[in-house]
Amino acid sequence: MKTRTGLKLSDVGEFGFIARLARTFNQRLSENVTGIGDDCAVLPWKGDWKLLVTTDLLLDGVHFLKEKIEPTDLGYKALAVNLSDLAAMGGEPLWAFLSIALPAETELAWADRFFSGWKSLSEKTQVKLLGGDTTRTTASMVINVAVLGKAREKYIKYRSGARPEDLVAVTGELGSSEGGLRLLLKKELKDLRGPAEKSLLRRHFRPRPQLQEGFFLAHQPQVGAMMDVSDGLDSDLRRIMERSGTGAEVYLEKLPVSPALKRCSQQYGWRLEEVAAAGGEDYCLLITVRPEGYSDLDRHYRQKFGRSLYPVGRITSKKGKLIYLQAGQPVILQKSGFDHFKI
Repeated sequence: MKTRTGLKLSDVGEFGFIARLARTFNQRLSENVTGIGDDCAVLPWKGDWKLLVTTDLLLDGVHFLKEKIEPTDLGYKALAVNLSDLAAMGGEPLWAFLSIALPAETELAWADRFFSGWKSLSEKTQVKLLGGDTTRTTASMVINVAVLGKAREKYIKYRSGARPEDLVAVTGELGSSEGGLRLLLKKELKDLRGPAEKSLLRRHFRPRPQLQEGFFLAHQPQVGAMMDVSDGLDSDLRRIMERSGTGAEVYLEKLPVSPALKRCSQQYGWRLEEVAAAGGEDYCLLITVRPEGYSDLDRHYRQKFGRSLYPVGRITSKKGKLIYLQAGQPVILQKSGFDHFKI
């Protein structure tokens, strides 16, 4: 006799799981509170200021490889990925909390170096570590970070702000961190000595949270939706589409990629456009922009930051449909963006 098995997390994926939680826990929230579904929760604070709260979990073997990352880089990255969530909503960081589970045999020198990397970024961004928790683990190392920040209510950008005909743009090159991860999985660190390989490793180990860019873009009325590219353009654009009730099309030939990624893609046989579209952990910003305001926005952005935005597509009215085009022809990607529960 057959036994019925229920749906698994691998069946619904990360999107489906989060949507399921949102349906339950976003009910009966106060009108001035934003819960599950954006890069940060938004809470009332002082006058027209809102408190932004974000948290991320990093697990050895899933989000990092302990034996292949320097502890200083890991400490830096643990804070950086949370600050990127604040940048995605135009926030200014204030405080952080860190909970970490370490094996008892961890050397104190390793922990000191981890906190040295954390401190280097926290001092640069004026983020105070206020507390957290420590515990022993007999399995994988676990790092959980929560960061609080602030933003004025009228300047906060949400994933739900996209409209049909908006242009889709990113603030940085795509795929370099994924390239670094592929190298780590393929070779030992000591064997990765070429300048292109080192460049991709740096992008993977030391992402830069784009706080100044996020703050600037949040203050521009022509910017609709905004989030950071953490799970890859493919996954993150779909999140904007879902929250905004839209579709999108992406032009693969316009995806910005570094010379280092181009070189390594040729050397190792990677499909360049696929790495750029589906690779995660670039932590640049993904925005949608009203088409009539794009030229002015790009000019002002270039004046302030010394570089242009990268237009990569547009928002459509085809709800839930993400279409990739190359030279005007539809393309199917073999790899999609990162999903924690898809096998």
